[in-house]
Amino acid sequence: MNRLGGGISRNTSSSTNKASPPIIITKICVRDSSKPRDFWIDTSHTQIVEDLQSILNDEEIDLVVEVAGGVTSDIKDAVYASIKSGKSVVTANKALIAENLEEIAHLLAEANNTKNGSVKFGYEASVCGGIPIIHTLQSGYKGDIINEVMGICNGTTNYMLGKMEEGVDYEDVLEEAQDMAFADEDPTADVEGHHVRAKIAILAKLAFGTTVPVESIPCIGITNVSVVDFEYAKSMGCTIKLIGSAVRKSLYGEHDGALSVYVSPKLVPNNHLLASAVGCGNAVVIDSANLGTASYTGPGAGRYPAANSIVADILRVADNTCPTIPFPLSSNIEIDNDYESAFYIRVSFRDGLGIVRSLGELAESQGVSIHSILQQPITDRMAADTVVTTEACKLSQVEAFCDLIGKEDYALCFPVFMPMISDY
Repeated sequence: MNRLGGGISRNTSSSTNKASPPIIITKICVRDSSKPRDFWIDTSHTQIVEDLQSILNDEEIDLVVEVAGGVTSDIKDAVYASIKSGKSVVTANKALIAENLEEIAHLLAEANNTKNGSVKFGYEASVCGGIPIIHTLQSGYKGDIINEVMGICNGTTNYMLGKMEEGVDYEDVLEEAQDMAFADEDPTADVEGHHVRAKIAILAKLAFGTTVPVESIPCIGITNVSVVDFEYAKSMGCTIKLIGSAVRKSLYGEHDGALSVYVSPKLVPNNHLLASAVGCGNAVVIDSANLGTASYTGPGAGRYPAANSIVADILRVADNTCPTIPFPLSSNIEIDNDYESAFYIRVSFRDGLGIVRSLGELAESQGVSIHSILQQPITDRMAADTVVTTEACKLSQVEAFCDLIGKEDYALCFPVFMPMISDY
């Protein structure tokens, strides 16, 4: 049992005083039952086991909680077997859900045909930890039409970017995050945006009813963001956040076109709701036809915030308020992940004549309109930076523009680019 499992055990014990059906943890499956635990277990009714089948085959167990994480075959098989045997499932496994949305929905529908709708699937903790964003999207927007969802959905990278804004280099803040157990020894899934990609796929399904293949979502992490980007962002009255976005394009009217889903660092104005998420905090902003802009903020990670969401799901299953259909919307909205935005582009270069002219010509060749060019005083002519901001254009245009810049003799590397929230 991992740290989250310990948090669930504690939170479950504390929930028994509330006006809810009693929750009894009968079995806990772990890899090593001899390992010491940092939480109390009532051995009078709770067994520590190493054989997962002893849980799956136990007809007295009504609900299985899965917090092992990952999409390995044994984890997936355990979740699927639980559903097929008529057991409800509560999980925090965003990757498993995002990659198997349709299959999970189909299994639940089949199981509930024979179990009279008693098999439930709770996954509140899979996105934004302690923020009840799943439940909100399942029920709070039934009479509304959502235009856009943007979320800071990873506490590790939000913490790291906050430290970089204070002037700490990426390598140093990553080491600090690992020392504090915010980041794993292999931080790839966090810093490359993979966790956020899975989470925005789930939010897009709930908000728009469209299943977006995870591998099709453009995903850029924070590994190329540097302190110098924060210096330029500050001069523009902005900060930088890693954001998952799902937005309807405008075709004939407003937000009536294809759906774009993507993950990228983003320049965020300091007065924007997302700019307020600090430390390991998470935030989600939803724009809808009736409510306008609404924000949901809170602790996005940690043992007890995520455990709180798990226990809330368990109680919803117990008192029969957990939805029978976990993904209530279904639609055939076209997916077009060549999203449109204004962009920030940082070019690292060796100083020389004609660079600004070259940037203008290359931008024109790709149909990119330059909004502004920013440059701090050059202190090293062999390693300088300039920033180009663009008018709204497509991702593919910016990628082609940056590819051309990267081939120029004056370019030190491929430019760093990120979308900007410019219409706030």
